[in-house]
Amino acid sequence: MATEELIKMKGDRLYKKALYEAQINNDNDAAFKLLTKSIGYKNPKAYYALGTWYLHGKHVEKNLELAIEYLNFSADGKYPEAFFDLGVCFEQGVGVKKDLDRAFEHYLQASLRGDKQSFYEVGRCYYHGIGVEKDQVLADYWLERAEELGITE
Repeated sequence: MATEELIKMKGDRLYKKALYEAQINNDNDAAFKLLTKSIGYKNPKAYYALGTWYLHGKHVEKNLELAIEYLNFSADGKYPEAFFDLGVCFEQGVGVKKDLDRAFEHYLQASLRGDKQSFYEVGRCYYHGIGVEKDQVLADYWLERAEELGITE
């Protein structure tokens, strides 16, 4: 087995242990330590989890700069939810300069990677012309697809 695969497996195991500690044992300190170890193995899910903690100030002191850094690393790892959260950040100007074009691009990338909520966001962007030219046909397509996935807002 290649070294890269072993590193990925180790990061995944630490991430899963962190979830267990947070969700089953309700031990966020242990989860934080395990997530921190997991990012040492470049685990995009761990980067995403800690990024959202820092973004919302959940279990840690809010740190938007670190949140954006971690979300970007997670997006580099092609993690769909990271693209979605970065889209929200760019649309609202949270931790980054407001940039509607980049917001749309992130929502689109998230949807192409399977994030269901992003289908709605892409449709909303087309409908209102957020970061993209208004296009009712494309808006309807994306919003209908979102509805098929159970997302209505």
